[in-house]
Amino acid sequence: MRVTAIEKDRVLAAEVQEALPNVRVTVGDALTLDWRATAGAGPGEPLYVAGNIPYNITSPLIGKALTPPRPARIVFLVQAEVADRLSAEPWGPDYGALSIGVQAVARVQKLFRVPAGAFHPRPRVDSAVVRLIPLEQPLVADGDLDSFRRMVVGIFGYRRKQLVRGLRELTGWPAVRVTGVLDSLEMPGANRPEAVPPAGFVRLHRRLIDEGWEGG
Repeated sequence: MRVTAIEKDRVLAAEVQEALPNVRVTVGDALTLDWRATAGAGPGEPLYVAGNIPYNITSPLIGKALTPPRPARIVFLVQAEVADRLSAEPWGPDYGALSIGVQAVARVQKLFRVPAGAFHPRPRVDSAVVRLIPLEQPLVADGDLDSFRRMVVGIFGYRRKQLVRGLRELTGWPAVRVTGVLDSLEMPGANRPEAVPPAGFVRLHRRLIDEGWEGG
């Protein structure tokens, strides 16, 4: 098994390389590097990703990790509240665009909590380890992911409003047209976005595209 580490800080990278001579340490930005190429993973070869990632770029790194071709497994240490959002279910207070965007392409497992006191220096927040297992058949086709995420983020921009109002704001369509779309899906327009499961958003996205919405 080959192990490759990515570290942006040259000094820290050198220390890691000295401490772990069997690990290949690459100096670079994990957001811009091609992970498969950096790890030397060939086409079809499984790639496993793990990291204690910078909390200020958690969402971009998760987005990159779930961009095709996806790793076989992803294990990240994240803020506890982010782990709650990733694994949240409909109607819960943590359920939102991040939950749906990730759950549409991967199964989320919140493994265990890591208290702030486990680190030095001590951070202000607790952390948690999550495992993301990409679905063999994602709910959303890879080519539709960008517009799907724009739709979900757009609707949740109006999460305190009814679904019909959020869709009107997102699409610019009149109420009668939006209501017709929701009725065709048997989706109550009076519900709020947090009532809709990931599969429901997938159906809504397909319907909007069929009705002529151009995805943003």
